[in-house]
Amino acid sequence: MTDLTSVQEALQSRLASQRIVFWHDPTGEYAADLDAFDLGPVNVIRVEDNEFGVKNTILADHITKHLIYRSGDIPRGTANWLLDLELACGVFTAAKTSMLQHELGLNDPTLLPVIEQHQKFFSVNSRKQALKKLLNDGDDAARLRAKMSQVLIKASGNKLTDIVRELLVENAAGKNAKFDDLVTFGLDQFFWDGLTSIYKYQSTTPTIDDFVLWMFSRAIEDFTSTAPDEFRNIRSDFNALRYDVRTRDAMMKLASRAAEALDVQSKIEHRGYRDLAKITIFEEIDRKVIVDLAAAVVTQSVTPREVADIVRQRQHSLWSAKYTKLYEAIQSASELLAATAALPHAIASAAVGLEKYQSDWFRIDQHYRWFTYAHQTADFQKPLEALKAEVDKQYANKYLYDFGGLWQQALEPLSEWKSAVLAPQAKFFDRHVAPVVKDGRTKVVVIISDGMRYEIAEELASKIRSEDRFDASLSAVLGSLPSYTQLGMASLLPQSNLELDPEGLPVLADGKPTNGTTNRDKILHAVKGHAITAAEVLAMPGSELRELYTKHQIFYVYHDRIDAAGDKAPTERTVFEAAEETLREVLQLVKKWTNANATNILITADHGFLYQDTPLEQAYYVSETPQGDAVTKTNRRYVLGRSLKPSPSFMTFTSVQAGLAGAIDIQIPKSIHRIPQPGAGTRYVHGGASLQEVVVPVISVNKKRKSDVRPVNVDLMPETDKITTGQLAVKLLQREAVTDKIHSRQVRLGLYVGDTLISDQPVLTFDSASDDQRARYQKAVLYLTQDADQYNNRPAELRLEEPIPNTTQWKPFSKGNYTIKRSFSTDFDF
Repeated sequence: MTDLTSVQEALQSRLASQRIVFWHDPTGEYAADLDAFDLGPVNVIRVEDNEFGVKNTILADHITKHLIYRSGDIPRGTANWLLDLELACGVFTAAKTSMLQHELGLNDPTLLPVIEQHQKFFSVNSRKQALKKLLNDGDDAARLRAKMSQVLIKASGNKLTDIVRELLVENAAGKNAKFDDLVTFGLDQFFWDGLTSIYKYQSTTPTIDDFVLWMFSRAIEDFTSTAPDEFRNIRSDFNALRYDVRTRDAMMKLASRAAEALDVQSKIEHRGYRDLAKITIFEEIDRKVIVDLAAAVVTQSVTPREVADIVRQRQHSLWSAKYTKLYEAIQSASELLAATAALPHAIASAAVGLEKYQSDWFRIDQHYRWFTYAHQTADFQKPLEALKAEVDKQYANKYLYDFGGLWQQALEPLSEWKSAVLAPQAKFFDRHVAPVVKDGRTKVVVIISDGMRYEIAEELASKIRSEDRFDASLSAVLGSLPSYTQLGMASLLPQSNLELDPEGLPVLADGKPTNGTTNRDKILHAVKGHAITAAEVLAMPGSELRELYTKHQIFYVYHDRIDAAGDKAPTERTVFEAAEETLREVLQLVKKWTNANATNILITADHGFLYQDTPLEQAYYVSETPQGDAVTKTNRRYVLGRSLKPSPSFMTFTSVQAGLAGAIDIQIPKSIHRIPQPGAGTRYVHGGASLQEVVVPVISVNKKRKSDVRPVNVDLMPETDKITTGQLAVKLLQREAVTDKIHSRQVRLGLYVGDTLISDQPVLTFDSASDDQRARYQKAVLYLTQDADQYNNRPAELRLEEPIPNTTQWKPFSKGNYTIKRSFSTDFDF
């Protein structure tokens, strides 16, 4: 674009909005070109010492547009007959800065030096237009440069944190084009001045790399300083950057680079995990906390509650996603070791043992599964090697073996396999299914998951209850002996007696074979039932399942994930992974059936299992070989035969004593012992009478009409209503314990004056399941930003916000009112 074209466009723009335009051209630079301008129907007047005549012409004509051109020196003051009109209409000059100022709508004459200094920025129309959209009346020189910086680096805003965010993301990616643009267009010094004034960053040779190190070196100690409020702005913006999903990955990269340069590893070497728990910036801290906390759990020098508190603090680490599995494993290990240490030294009776297992002891199996699965699936196993060895030792030796021996002692007086505490599994249909369908109209769906032991079912029931409008209650039945698949599956069918085949397969129900879905479907057909596999249901379109649901009154759905993995030696170590898949798939089955209009769902299993994630010692095997007139079936955990010879290594039952028809005898290795079997797995077994094998879960599921889940209530507990320093300490109370229906809540805090945020925004997670209110308090400190300076003696609002699901946005749910009462110093505003 030539100068003449620019001037012509500027004149056209002026004349489009006003009837009279005065043009001062002191040097007469454009006198020869004046008549060549294409300005449309405009009366061009050269003043040429005829000021009074020009004025008369203008005042006499109220319609025509006039361009009054003056060159040479302009008379001053009252000597200028046109002064009043010039003051009213304004004066145009063809200087580039003046034209730019007018084009951008910047009337403040103090902005001319900014335009003059950064003319290169305005040489490209796209930048100029982008800036124009951002400008507001009242923008000063600093705000103008800030918005120019915003345009150059394509930031979302023009605050310092917006500019810094873009430059840090760029730096983390190993690039520098955006910062180079600030240099190219002369805005780099403005940026450094902003860092110095607002963040207190000082350097004679500033660079982005140096700023990163400076920032992280202060972050490790939470920006503490001898001068009050010195680092309040960088603290606030740093926390905003680390919690911002847009910058999380970049902050992790910068933290890794800074940790190496600052030698964080050596600086934290002699600091304890309790001291480090609150520092959530560097990966090296997570690693040290994990190693030291795991070591403390091994020696039980830290309580489960302390572990839970530390794990909660680590949830806010930049690296939490990478180390979540290890923290979960440590927490489960802590609970397991404490529970194992608290086990009684005797079990009064089989009834007491069955009741206590359902109320308390199953948790040890559950924590072992959680620990082992978290350890197996973590990115790193080595940090927990010593902890795993201790957990495996305590679980296998003290709990399974020693405590299993106490359970065996409680079983010794039994002459029959039955209990006053739990109904026999063979009565499942009569007690759980028949009462539901007795009116002939109500339907029931029974989901049978092979090998889903009680502790897995307890977690499943909890997951179901946590779903909106779902309810689930957990009970148990006494599993049939031997506790193996064929007998367990047969026990769940409608029948009046069960009989073992000498080889264990098939089991007969009222004389009919029960092996396989087809045979079970035939038996169920007599009670208007239907047998189907879980795989078929999961693959079935919803409309097809709804149609199927109308055709039968009872459905038995057979799911096999756990036993399929555990019963094979090559895959038995994946049994806890299979348990996780079972939880997902059975929950999916429940939802699919309820969507098909099912309202009554039962979930149960054929048997439980024993599992330990270590090779078995020789003491875990029976040394005797089963004897009898005929040993027809030998498994790792049971023997079938005729006239089996009693032995101190086995419990022996006749079919009648086991509640079965026929003349087959049953022997079960005592406690958790196995019978050696060539080629078979040893870690995962079932068939015996351990609590884990025979306490068979029954979950009753119902769906409600009204929503019944909500987040936990969190209340602000104010100790003052005034803010007198550069920070505000607040206490919050999780009003109740987290349950299946009362979910955890993530809370973001922020101080506002109107819509202006004047503090950082810490995020807290309220997920305590403790019934002790004292354990549900949390504290937070909000640090005021520089924007707070202008609001002294003004009311402020502390907003509690929660995330909006499936978005990155937050919404307020509570607030507290404060008044700012402190002295502020005014800093340079970027």
